[in-house]
Amino acid sequence: MTATANRRLSPQAKAALGIFARYATIAGLVGMIVAFSVLSPRAFPTLNNFTNVLNQASLAMIIAAGLTLAVIVGELDLSIGFAASLHGILVTGLIVSSGLPIPVAVAVVLVAGALIGFVNGLIVTKAKVNSVIATLGVGTILTGLAFAYSAGVPIVAGVPEEFLQLSLGRWLFGIPNNIVVMAVVVGGLWTLVERTAIGQEIQAVGGNPSAARLAGIDTDRIKILGFVVSGVCAALTGILLASRLGSGTASAADSYLLTAFAAVFLGSATLRDGEFHVLGTLIGALIIAFGFNGLNIFGAPTFSQYVLQGAILIVAVGLSSLGRSIAES
Repeated sequence: MTATANRRLSPQAKAALGIFARYATIAGLVGMIVAFSVLSPRAFPTLNNFTNVLNQASLAMIIAAGLTLAVIVGELDLSIGFAASLHGILVTGLIVSSGLPIPVAVAVVLVAGALIGFVNGLIVTKAKVNSVIATLGVGTILTGLAFAYSAGVPIVAGVPEEFLQLSLGRWLFGIPNNIVVMAVVVGGLWTLVERTAIGQEIQAVGGNPSAARLAGIDTDRIKILGFVVSGVCAALTGILLASRLGSGTASAADSYLLTAFAAVFLGSATLRDGEFHVLGTLIGALIIAFGFNGLNIFGAPTFSQYVLQGAILIVAVGLSSLGRSIAES
């Protein structure tokens, strides 16, 4: 719906469309949970299943939360899935082949993630390369590095049990570690964006870069920060995924790219008029996770997950566009 067509609507119709654009995703999530609960009362609506859903979705939430900051500042990071795969290989290689202690290996990989994000930011802001082209190119390079480092063979032998417990352990009140890490990351990024001065600058740059620049904000610095956060979250995702799988594999996290973008765009159609925000991304990731979980419970074929994810992405972008159209009218 264009802004011109939107202006022809009555105030009541605009208000109704605004409510639909803001709350349709939440209503869809609640409706999905209710429907699956009715159709499978013994398997779906249980604490164990809900915990499993959160645990399985936690890594997608982490990488999507980081991507959200890059998108908020008006850029796209297509390197995150490839970067996460490389980081999974790198952390296992540093532990198994180089003999580094687990904390040191994890720290090195997180710094590597920040560095990749920094490079992405420099290419976009200083070299003025479109973020889609820049990050896709960087992601392709990272894929080549992953295959070069591992020779195309998963790093499996020698992975210590202590590393596996990073993902598989339950160190806090019996809650899976991945859920705890996800909660810390999402909560931290929400606080950063919504409750700090830097967060206000991040939103200002995303809303109107020219106005932000005139207000004295270093827009390049803020955009680089968005890419750095995205890179660190991709690195953390790769580490936890390698811990969950017990191996480093060259393409293990590639599929997280589409999942992250679907969650981010679905989140932009949640609670706000087409604006990207961390809480919305969390809700978007939950919709995808519960959708996949329901399909698995009912024995749907694997291809149906890809169909669902693609459909969600299309619907999410449509709802986000509708929200922006209403907000601009």
